[in-house]
Amino acid sequence: MNIPRPEYPRPQLVRKDWINLNGEWEFEIDNAQVGLAKKFQERDSLDQKIIVPFCPESVLSGIGNVDYMNTVWYRKALDIPETWKGKTIMLNFGAVDYHAIVFVNGEHAGEHRGGYVPFSVDITPFLKDEGNCVTVCAIDDVKGGNQPVGKQSQGYYSAGCSYTRTTGIWQTVWMEPVGEYYVKSFKPVCDIDQCAVLLTVQLSKYAIGCKVYAKAYYEGKFMGEAETVNNAMSANLCVKLAEKHLWEVGCGRLYDLVITVEKDGRVIDEVEGYFGLRSVGLTDKKFMINGKSVFGRWILDQSFFPDGIYTAPTDEALENDIKYSMQLGFNGARLHQKIFEPRYLYHADKLGYLCWGEHGNWGIKTWDIGQIQNWLPEWMESVERDFA
Repeated sequence: MNIPRPEYPRPQLVRKDWINLNGEWEFEIDNAQVGLAKKFQERDSLDQKIIVPFCPESVLSGIGNVDYMNTVWYRKALDIPETWKGKTIMLNFGAVDYHAIVFVNGEHAGEHRGGYVPFSVDITPFLKDEGNCVTVCAIDDVKGGNQPVGKQSQGYYSAGCSYTRTTGIWQTVWMEPVGEYYVKSFKPVCDIDQCAVLLTVQLSKYAIGCKVYAKAYYEGKFMGEAETVNNAMSANLCVKLAEKHLWEVGCGRLYDLVITVEKDGRVIDEVEGYFGLRSVGLTDKKFMINGKSVFGRWILDQSFFPDGIYTAPTDEALENDIKYSMQLGFNGARLHQKIFEPRYLYHADKLGYLCWGEHGNWGIKTWDIGQIQNWLPEWMESVERDFA
């Protein structure tokens, strides 16, 4: 079958060697919440089939169950390429709503709380030579009040400005191999006066003696590079750019970036990303881009789709939401009560579209420790994800 949402899901940290795990998974609804006690993770199969990355409430998932689902389970066989042997295998989830517990071959491999942000699990220690599988338990307590739900309806039906719920996996799942030291993230800080970008590259662990290289390009043309010998968990580089192409509203001029990690002359990780050369500020009650006042003509975007609910049916649908808005005369959007997926932000960056980001914190009680301890860590993860 064709793989839904086949594009690489993380535009700011792209690896060329990867496997998209979207498509058919085994699935089971566990409203009695007995699956952990009965060890569903050790079962050979689950009762239904589902199309990932669409939530089970959606038509595109093949399930279309809009009733409350307290817990759902997923299962899929994993085929690990021979060329990945000896490498660290990362299993990545774009987003799972809400509390995800990941098992590999029946063993607990990791878990994550937060329905809007990505997480990764190193599954290498749990893999066998053959016959591998991953099982995911997703616990979703929409009515409990302690998890961010945004515009998801806490009543049985959609009502007012609250809509069909989203449970479980709703963004792309994928695998990729990495080396002993790999790039976890990078943060670009642009200096438009010096025509340079300052990079902080976060590595997986203390990369003593590793060399970190960064090369920048604009429309395929080489713009500059920098390198450093690293002895910590992060490397700092300054790339001077040969040409100045400013990112502006309505004209998203982006530089491409390649970051390479070497150890003893051997490349052990390489990622691709991008950045826009721009300055952002506030002064005299004005929003400033590149030192110039910009008036925001923004639409409110709640990003619900009739067939995929929280998940766009295609990458083109994400991009078209922005293009249609711009055609109507808007230059940005308030991304309302939902942390949007990274590819929406990527298209916004390419098109020169301003975005106001929000958490799914509809009705949060800022004095309630039960809510804050769930809301704040996920918001910090979101800021980390979308720093650039």
